[in-house]
Amino acid sequence: MPADAPTILATSGGIREGRRTRYEFSALTDYAVDLSGVTGRAPRVCFLATAHGDDSAALRNLYDAAQLRGFTASHLALFPMPNVDDIEGLLLDQDVVWVAGGSVAGLLAMSRLHGVDAAMRTAWRAGVVLTGISAGSICWHRGGTTDSFGPELRPVTNGLALVPFSNGVHYDSEGQRRPLFQRLIGEGTLPPGYATDDGAGVLYRDTDFVEAVSERNGASTYFVTSTQDGGVTEDTLDTRRL
Repeated sequence: MPADAPTILATSGGIREGRRTRYEFSALTDYAVDLSGVTGRAPRVCFLATAHGDDSAALRNLYDAAQLRGFTASHLALFPMPNVDDIEGLLLDQDVVWVAGGSVAGLLAMSRLHGVDAAMRTAWRAGVVLTGISAGSICWHRGGTTDSFGPELRPVTNGLALVPFSNGVHYDSEGQRRPLFQRLIGEGTLPPGYATDDGAGVLYRDTDFVEAVSERNGASTYFVTSTQDGGVTEDTLDTRRL
């Protein structure tokens, strides 16, 4: 049973340190699964860890976390070659696609090289819920801030643009993020956008923002837009605690 509208939950969370496994999925990922509307069977969740180089250990940790949560897991890898013949078919067979953090620039480049960008759009339109953390949040937007190129953050402006906004992640935990996100929007390099503290996420239905949610007390979300004088305004949004 797919989601009743194209759905993206873009987050700075959804996964945490585990007690018996390296990681555990947390409330934001559970919410993404709930949004898919699956009932009567284990949710099918496909992982994409290309932003982390399709690292086998990272994928193993995601599979362990999925088993702990009762998900039926699969993955799409692009290094050294795609691991499936039919990428679109794999994605369409899922309830949720969960995209890991890492290099958003590398993720976008490899996605376009292998047609994952078009396959993601098809799956999204078909009701497969798209979610993820960090790079796996920025990718759905028109752009954001990234450390893909080095320790000094830089803009990325060639996101998949499923939604027409920019995205700021780790807004409260990495000191460069907030001022650069604001500056890039103020000067017009990035369009207006939504930013999330660690543990927060923003939900879109089709291309519209619907709500802000969090899995951690005190985690906030923000909307940043430019002003006519080249400045910015930053509004803290009502954020529902999951």
